[in-house]
Amino acid sequence: MRILHTSDWHLGRSFHRVNLLPAQAAFIDHLVETVREQRADAVLVAGDVYDRAVPPLAAVELYDSALTRLAGLGVPTIMISGNHDSARRLGVGAGLMERSGIHLRTDPAGCAVPVVLADEHGEVALYGLPYLEPALVREELGAPKAGHAAVLAAAMDRVRADLAARPAGTRSVVLAHAFVSGAATSDSERDITVGGVAAVPADVFDGVDYAALGHLHGCQTISDRIRYSGSPIAYSFSEVHHRKSMWLIELGPGGALETERLDCPVPRPLGRIRGRIEDLLEDPGLARYEEAWVEATLTDAVRPYEPMARLAERFPHVLSLAFAPDRDAEDPLASYAQRLRGRTDQQIAEDFVAHVRGGSGPDDSERAVLRGALEDGRAGAAPVHAGGREGAAR
Repeated sequence: MRILHTSDWHLGRSFHRVNLLPAQAAFIDHLVETVREQRADAVLVAGDVYDRAVPPLAAVELYDSALTRLAGLGVPTIMISGNHDSARRLGVGAGLMERSGIHLRTDPAGCAVPVVLADEHGEVALYGLPYLEPALVREELGAPKAGHAAVLAAAMDRVRADLAARPAGTRSVVLAHAFVSGAATSDSERDITVGGVAAVPADVFDGVDYAALGHLHGCQTISDRIRYSGSPIAYSFSEVHHRKSMWLIELGPGGALETERLDCPVPRPLGRIRGRIEDLLEDPGLARYEEAWVEATLTDAVRPYEPMARLAERFPHVLSLAFAPDRDAEDPLASYAQRLRGRTDQQIAEDFVAHVRGGSGPDDSERAVLRGALEDGRAGAAPVHAGGREGAAR
């Protein structure tokens, strides 16, 4: 049986104010074409279909189009809710969609009710475990405590119990949305530590032939039988080195496994550049970033004038700007833990300006502005009247 594993679509998400819906639509086109070309027997979507609980209308329309096209191919699709999704909203219409081969698994109570498919080697039971928030599902699953490892272990116990009651030789696949110990994270995943320790051990999935995971955005292999597909599109600059892809899984007789990594289309490459602004604007080695989405970190000792506009002249798709001034290790302003006793407000304000500008203090006009601001602040302070604290003392 040929199974295509994907996850973390995050439909409706933007990238530093860039609308990614066209890129997400291009991925859906690619997904449908891949299903057709690879003659996939099933599609797995391991959670975070949407980027937020109440997605924008355009994202819902793209989701609807994706499911309609997959159903039109006659290829069963099994989809679970992730921590970004509203399980209740995503699960609306699940009973009707089931008749079209779209199997939504958003209710923890149904985690041991598989979608059963068959090929020439027998049956394959596919179990969908939606994202399990410990505080909400602990009692329902009978977990001994409220933690991610505990509730997922309880859900997997139910899966193994159902599998044990099936005919010998039944192969098994589990979809789950979780953070498995030892996996690599990125900046674009929402933390799931609420309700207990987030990480779960890999051995929680013992006993199944393949675990199709979602939540982490980097495609990675925990073991031959436990894999993350990652997100199909980069959602943070921390993913600059990610290769966005899906897993094509060939599940043979007796649980024999073959895997192939299939690349996803890249809407625009990512680039991280760092240095003084003049160097970034002139370095010929940075030409490859001129068509990329760029995150720039400036190391100038003094913050340059209109840095974003200047960078955009060479890098028109620069999206993020940070400052990390290079400072001498012996510079007393390298750390702003200075004693303030005996210093005037004006001196403190001037020292702060020098601190944030890498040691370059204010000029005469800037000192005048600071002085005026401090004087205005003092003038605007409310005076103490006789009826106030002093009057009460009398």
